[in-house]
Amino acid sequence: MTTHALADTGTLTGRSLRHILRSPDTIITTAVTPIALMLIFVYVFGGAIDTGTGDSYINYMLPGILLITVASGISYTAYRLFLDMQGGIFERFQSMPIARSSVLWGHVLTSLVANLVSLAIVFGVAFLMGFRTGASFGAWLAVAGILVLFTLALTWLAVIAGLSAKTVDGASAFSYPLIFLPFISSAFVPTDTMPGPVAWFAENQPVTSIVNSIRALFAEQPVGNDIWIALAWLVGIFVVAYAFAVAAYRRRVS
Repeated sequence: MTTHALADTGTLTGRSLRHILRSPDTIITTAVTPIALMLIFVYVFGGAIDTGTGDSYINYMLPGILLITVASGISYTAYRLFLDMQGGIFERFQSMPIARSSVLWGHVLTSLVANLVSLAIVFGVAFLMGFRTGASFGAWLAVAGILVLFTLALTWLAVIAGLSAKTVDGASAFSYPLIFLPFISSAFVPTDTMPGPVAWFAENQPVTSIVNSIRALFAEQPVGNDIWIALAWLVGIFVVAYAFAVAAYRRRVS
């Protein structure tokens, strides 16, 4: 982006962030569901689940909880974008000398900031519940990079939903399948304990490779091919979602 576009993006990101600061309950609501799932799985189901790793269950399942946190949070991006479209604010922006790309990037960067705050809250609760890791600074940076890329990729999917939805409920409901996807992966139980067709799907969907990569980084173990598969999925989703989002935006404002 040019300097002009960067300045416009910063201004519109600040606008969206101010909306969140006025209603911080959105961040709290985003963190409540994954925290509740952590409590249930660790203190109710955790004792009956054998992961075969010898590690504590909170260490095993936290990567999946982090992905659910992001999947819950991006629904608010679609919701806010839909409200902007319905309120005519996009038409107003079109009449102003601002970069078109900044309108969407403002929402995307706001989503990134809000989700990082939610992730920090979930991490804090996980540490209180006993999560421990000896991961190096480099491993933490790698985990952060994966989570940022995951958030950006899913946020651009949310942009498509926000631009294409006909109702408020439709704009936010698209995230439900994304929240459910970690449950059919290696996030909570090893995939080899699942029935054949379910195990095949779990092993070949993007969440499993992402979860395995984060788990290995936290456990100071080799990530193997999982990291490359995860990055290929994330970059692919990001590029495709970005292209469709821009195309949908152009149709709406043309």
